[in-house]
Amino acid sequence: MNTEVPITALSEDACWERLATQRVGRIVTNVAGLLDIVPVNYVVDDRSIVFRTAEGTKLSSLVVNHEVLFEVDEYNDKSGWSVVIRGNAHRIQKLSEIERAEELPLKPMVATVKMEFVRIMVASLTGRDFIFGEEPDRDAIHPGF
Repeated sequence: MNTEVPITALSEDACWERLATQRVGRIVTNVAGLLDIVPVNYVVDDRSIVFRTAEGTKLSSLVVNHEVLFEVDEYNDKSGWSVVIRGNAHRIQKLSEIERAEELPLKPMVATVKMEFVRIMVASLTGRDFIFGEEPDRDAIHPGF
């Protein structure tokens, strides 16, 4: 029997450390009750998330509603982790901020021109570690259930 706790919460610092190890996350937008989720490549910049995009649905969605979710995870056969950000996404418009964003190690993964930078400012951040294994015996935990 596995005695390890299968799910543990990550500290805020641990969440940022995990986010910095990955390149692709998923952003969830909500426009008039219509949810959309798309993968984006990103970098962590001063406890915020920055990604590049082209004019289109993603950018238009952020103009209508800045509130987003952003999720990043990593899994293998034995364990995994997930970090979820709730925040506000805004197109970077000030020249000094654009110049700073252009210095970040952020290149499009798909061979398209992406002229716009978006920054997600974090309102809340949660993360969990998972240890995979067999489901425990239900009768041992909840007899007669």
